[in-house]
Amino acid sequence: MASENVPLVDLRAQYLALKPEIMAAFEEVLEGMQLFIGPRQRAFEQEFAAYCGCQFGVGNSSGTTALELALRACGIGAGDEVITVSNTFIATIEAIAIVGAIPVFVDIDPETYLMDWQQLEQVLTPRTRAIIPVHLYGHPVEMQPVMDFARAHGLRVIEDASQAHGATYQGQRVGSFGDVGCFSLYFSKNLGAFGEAGICTTNDPELAEKMRMYRDHGSRVRYLHEIMGSNARLDELQAAVLLIKMPHLERWNAERQAHAQTYNEQLRDVVEAVPVVRSWGTHVYCYYVIQVPDRDRFRIALQEEGIGTNIHYPTPLHLQPACAQYGYKPGLLPVTEALASRIVSLPMYPELTQKQLQRVIDAVKKHAGSLTSHSA
Repeated sequence: MASENVPLVDLRAQYLALKPEIMAAFEEVLEGMQLFIGPRQRAFEQEFAAYCGCQFGVGNSSGTTALELALRACGIGAGDEVITVSNTFIATIEAIAIVGAIPVFVDIDPETYLMDWQQLEQVLTPRTRAIIPVHLYGHPVEMQPVMDFARAHGLRVIEDASQAHGATYQGQRVGSFGDVGCFSLYFSKNLGAFGEAGICTTNDPELAEKMRMYRDHGSRVRYLHEIMGSNARLDELQAAVLLIKMPHLERWNAERQAHAQTYNEQLRDVVEAVPVVRSWGTHVYCYYVIQVPDRDRFRIALQEEGIGTNIHYPTPLHLQPACAQYGYKPGLLPVTEALASRIVSLPMYPELTQKQLQRVIDAVKKHAGSLTSHSA
């Protein structure tokens, strides 16, 4: 009998476990027909903000939108510089570009793959207005030195926590350190809608109010538009899903951590690198990222075994055609560039069974070992 395939992520497994509750909630929303800025959205905003240790949550239409709303609320605009990293999804940079600002890249820590805060000073200019640290793959950035640097230079801090729902730094949840925390609620995230959604967290009532206005056509009262906004609302169907999923997030994160521990124990001496977790942080493993030589051959070999993989991310943003205008050339971010050719993400989701985990581990041992000896 053929072995069962192991996808990179299995969204159906989670849906089936919650299906009766979700379908009942959908029916309730559709009976009432209040489809946006309704009671479920407000309840989810409060619950998620409290979970992150923040006073305010502002639900919106996507993680990209969340970043854009945060930048606009913080007054970041044309010609302002925003320091961030190149090893992230392009949404981080798109939001900066959308408001007319300029991304300025620093390199990453070679072990955590996250912002190297020690490089912030090197790229500071009179036009620097903000920093966007990205809590990538589920591990937090070292926030204390980032916050210290920002305060010393009067900079805004907007956390991109799109892959780190529930991760902590020094016991405090991400999204609660900067002026605003931004989360994607894209369907495959640790906490995901059934499609697209996002949320911003903050302890600043003024920023919260601005973001609420920007997401709803610049208005507090319908048909009275105080500023130019956009349509970036979170709809009630997505909020209903998120409210149902929210109580499960901590358990799901714990299951991801248990899977990662199993991977780590069995793969540490097989691949070039397994994920590192700093003593001051917790990792929630949105993605489980390893390093291997001859990455493309490795992925093909696993695909032939029925195991899904992905690359987060194959081409650093500073070398993407869309970012050519910013003038970065190969060699300027050596750690980021070296990493991009070696990383690969293995299957990671709470519902992975022990049998599936072992299938992945056996395949990695089989193929990573042969590639290492081949490339030696």
